[in-house]
Amino acid sequence: MERKIAKDLLDIQAVFLRPNEPFTWASGIKSPIYCDNRLTLSYPHVRKDVEEGLASLIKEHYPECECLMGTATAGIAHAALAADILELPMGYVRGGAKSHGRNNRIEGLVKPGMKVVVVEDLISTGGSSLECVDALREAGCEVIGMVAIFTYGLPKATENFAKKDCTFFTLTNYETLIEVAVENKYIQEVDLEKLKAWKKDPSDESWMNK
Repeated sequence: MERKIAKDLLDIQAVFLRPNEPFTWASGIKSPIYCDNRLTLSYPHVRKDVEEGLASLIKEHYPECECLMGTATAGIAHAALAADILELPMGYVRGGAKSHGRNNRIEGLVKPGMKVVVVEDLISTGGSSLECVDALREAGCEVIGMVAIFTYGLPKATENFAKKDCTFFTLTNYETLIEVAVENKYIQEVDLEKLKAWKKDPSDESWMNK
């Protein structure tokens, strides 16, 4: 599954690899990779693979799950589609509380003690994803873990999730993706050193000189 999803993401250009012309993230970090996993929703065959894959991850790792909660906005559609497959309730967590009405931050049914899995599209450092975990826990939910389409596999994410005592599983990951990218000629094998160096410490721009 990891290799199939990785190739899907490359084929539809949901993931771009540009080791010699880095992207600049909003944080200012220079990156050889850019992800827009929202594109998976526009390709029915890829969407089907993704949603069935997310449902399988939840069944395998979180069989006690009672509800899916998507992250706003990218995780909402995936949470809804996976919840439909699993026949589970779903909702989503806003980036911040509404400024009107009931001032909800969490939309959907929330019960104290409810076992929840958070659905995300991309895990980078885990910062925004874990804010959703905090909001759900503050509302009395038992967040039992998170699933996502893709992770960069950054050490900072591992550290942040461990601090929050939250496990996560993804359909594919950076290491698998760059291997598949070389095999399918999306990048050259000589680019691998740069790509691997970036992952070790994205804030260290020396990877660009490899």
